[in-house]
Amino acid sequence: MKLAVQVNEGPYQHQATDSAYHFTKAALEKGHEVFRVFFYHDGVNNGTRLTTPPQDDRNIVNRWTELAEKYDLDLVLCVAAAQRRGLVGGGVLAQNGQRLVGMGGQDDLVGEFRTPDLTDHSMIDAHAVRIG
Repeated sequence: MKLAVQVNEGPYQHQATDSAYHFTKAALEKGHEVFRVFFYHDGVNNGTRLTTPPQDDRNIVNRWTELAEKYDLDLVLCVAAAQRRGLVGGGVLAQNGQRLVGMGGQDDLVGEFRTPDLTDHSMIDAHAVRIG
């Protein structure tokens, strides 16, 4: 199955980012293809290098980075959301696999998926999962 994940919450605000991470990791481990993880709204805070959790807490930014490196995962931050939060410029972004893109609608999330023929009642082969 081909998946895309959109994360809308910051790394330590709610459980949404943890849920998205564990969902994505489990999907990859089961052999599914994750086309892209798109960080939007406060989710762009998952890409800042300024996140320094205490030693006894999980480092969510590093988790995403390690997952991206292990599975060649495409991590994408919305440039407009990052700008609104002061994350663009000055070396604030971690630059550890993430890249910035314009939203231009939500085509960036599922842009390369095949549009299913809605008259064909077979299973759809592409899914987008929004968490947060």
